[in-house]
Amino acid sequence: MITNLDNFKLILKYPVQWGEMDAANHVNNLVYMRYMESARIAYFEKIKMDTTFTSGESAGPILAWQDCKYIYPLTYPDTAVVGIRTIEILKDRFKMEAVVFSEKHNRLAALSKQIIIPYNYKSLQKVELPESWIKHIELLEGHTFPTS
Repeated sequence: MITNLDNFKLILKYPVQWGEMDAANHVNNLVYMRYMESARIAYFEKIKMDTTFTSGESAGPILAWQDCKYIYPLTYPDTAVVGIRTIEILKDRFKMEAVVFSEKHNRLAALSKQIIIPYNYKSLQKVELPESWIKHIELLEGHTFPTS
């Protein structure tokens, strides 16, 4: 189990809003996914990936799969501290991991994994992982990944 953010190169903070809580008096499960989505887009921008889908790039990211394990309920007031990183690179996709910590309680609140596929939005098909993505991921993460 992940107990800290030491291995995450990108960490963002999102203040918990009172309106994000649901009838169970904790942050709604969907909101955790929004925190991680915002962190994922920030990660894409950090690795110089086009997230506009309009620039004519040959590939843009598409979320192919994700999961989430909810561990501790966030409540208002608090701050969600989100770490995100790439954990695996394959020929046609890469796998990310995101965690949400409660700043108030200093503990893990949720853990998620996502698979990102490079997608050509003009031809409407997936493509091989661009070398520029791999290069920028490895620069941010500070190490090379074996690819298969």
